[in-house]
Amino acid sequence: MESSRRRPSLPPATELATEFGTLRAASSSMCELFTLLTRLAPTEITVTLIGETGTGKDVLARAIHAESLRAAGPFAVFDCGAVAPNLVESELFGHERGSFTGALASYAGAFERANGGTLFLDEVGELPLDLQPRLLRALENRSVRRVGGTTDKPIDLRVIAATNRDLKVRVAKSLFREDLYFRLAAAVVPVPPLRARLEDLATLVPELLASLGHPDVAVGPEVFEALRGRSWPGNVRELKNTLACAMTFVEAGRLEEDHLRLSPPGVDESDLDRLPLGGQPLARIERAAIKQTLALTGGMKARAAQSLGIAVSTLYDKLKKYEL
Repeated sequence: MESSRRRPSLPPATELATEFGTLRAASSSMCELFTLLTRLAPTEITVTLIGETGTGKDVLARAIHAESLRAAGPFAVFDCGAVAPNLVESELFGHERGSFTGALASYAGAFERANGGTLFLDEVGELPLDLQPRLLRALENRSVRRVGGTTDKPIDLRVIAATNRDLKVRVAKSLFREDLYFRLAAAVVPVPPLRARLEDLATLVPELLASLGHPDVAVGPEVFEALRGRSWPGNVRELKNTLACAMTFVEAGRLEEDHLRLSPPGVDESDLDRLPLGGQPLARIERAAIKQTLALTGGMKARAAQSLGIAVSTLYDKLKKYEL
């Protein structure tokens, strides 16, 4: 890359960074993360963010790009778990006109769209096993070939990946290629869950309210006390949804505790232990869980997959299997 591009300033090695780009934090876990990312951002090292769903890995990926030497280039996102399996190859590598039924025009995939900038591979642990060798070749050879194409197109980009899976476990189960794992594991960066950094609520809440179009709303101290009393299994995404709901009840520009519509805590594992599940086929239990979750989410498959802790593509497979 051109050396004339802006290089972000680095904090002294002995200090923790309280800011990373436009992001701010007060908790030690996030300040340590910011310090690490401040060092990694100006490099070409592949960064893989690992953390629970909803922790803001996509926001961190965009911040890394913004603080990198490729900031002026494109930032292309490919969600490996949100694309139907039969479309992954085309969406990732592109296709030529007439290469398959419905390919009415040539199409540039995520790799080509990211050329000169950054490709963010979200939920990379969900990438189908049969396509992982193609991804590895593209990363190693710095080139891609469209579906139905005959020539390789050179690419110049940096890869940031994210997953809520333990990739080492998936490698051990032969669900993820070991060579691809090592290619992505140049810098594995854990992202802490919200429950481990509740000190950040003081900065997170105003930022989220601003992103929701309410930058000037005052927040009462009792609101923060109520929010700190939650475990937030859905992390920052759950917090944002909670604030979005609360804002529909706000009047006079001040958010109060009684505006919060905090959902009841989820079913405890001990409660599940008391359900009459013994002797039931696992497939029947799984089918019922999927059916009930779809009912709770109003048929929204992406939300249902998130609640079930599986990829959207996996949910589609199970819907077909159970004829739901």
